[in-house]
Amino acid sequence: MKNTFGNSVAVTIYGESHGEAVGVVLDGLAPGIPVDKAFIDAQLTLRRPAGKISTARQEQDDYHIVSGVFEGKTTGTPLCIMIPNTQTRSKDYSATRALARPGHADYTAYCKYHGFEDYRGGGHFSGRITAGLVAGGAIALTALRQKGICIGTHIARCGGICDRPFGNLKEDIAVLSQMPFAVLDQTAADSMYAKMEAVAEEGDSIGGMLETAVIGMPAGVGEPWFDTLESMLSHALFGIPAVKGVQFGDAFDLIDAKGSAYNDPFRMTDGKVTPVTNHNGGINGGISNGAPITFRCAVKPTPSIYKEQETVDFMKQENAVLQIHGRHDPAIIHRARVVVDSVTALVLCDVLATRYGTDWLAVKEV
Repeated sequence: MKNTFGNSVAVTIYGESHGEAVGVVLDGLAPGIPVDKAFIDAQLTLRRPAGKISTARQEQDDYHIVSGVFEGKTTGTPLCIMIPNTQTRSKDYSATRALARPGHADYTAYCKYHGFEDYRGGGHFSGRITAGLVAGGAIALTALRQKGICIGTHIARCGGICDRPFGNLKEDIAVLSQMPFAVLDQTAADSMYAKMEAVAEEGDSIGGMLETAVIGMPAGVGEPWFDTLESMLSHALFGIPAVKGVQFGDAFDLIDAKGSAYNDPFRMTDGKVTPVTNHNGGINGGISNGAPITFRCAVKPTPSIYKEQETVDFMKQENAVLQIHGRHDPAIIHRARVVVDSVTALVLCDVLATRYGTDWLAVKEV
């Protein structure tokens, strides 16, 4: 099973939803990057469930950094973070072990691992595994921020309700970093939250669209053809549970436009080459052009719902009806946005280290 991503900075995830722990190993990080435990805590809090719009499973994410950090800085050797699972309730899954939950990986995992997989809570396919990505991503975000590169994501659409578009990116990203519910327009935020609560009351679920912006990325990063910047980001973003689509710039939105409208003209601004518009999302030929990198992720509705559904018993090879119980999110999009930020940061650390060398991310001692 492939659980490692990256070339110069490699990310490995491990664990199962109801196993002893989940976590992440970062290999190739430069030595000397500050490890801000308060920031890691804050990022994990953004991923943690809260209120009626989230699962009732409340993990405290009391993580342990077991290697790769000394006196508050990365050492340059593999950095391992372990996050214990303490709130498992595995009996919720034993009765439905052979019933394929629609939208989940139960059946496909059974086909691949021949019944030896840990099926409890989705096992290794659970969104619980993203806790490790967020913990590791916090360190990557710190490294990037010191280089003037900042990342922000908001819920652009949910339940037919739209947030306002990004405006002043520097200001919006700063505001989003402090928001537990990442919606820029408060009226839209209230409506989305109410919609999620209403869907939860119905025993159903809802998805939406996340929009991400990266500022401060230098031009010239990315490889042509198969390791393009879009390819690397998409590859990792599709690893996030529930992400079913990725769009860079205006992609599908302007697919009917003419080239004269879609192209981004270049001008000189303060001695710097600058695209006037950004329909291409800051990337040309798979390489960053210095404009903000922008993309959107389609997040499907949470597959676990409390409505009766048709399915099969894949062990008995017969049709069945499923009524699930347990603790499930009516929406995960508000929790997924910090995962998108974290995965984006880890990918950018990798491609930047590939372009400039691993030590480029390090803080130089005075």
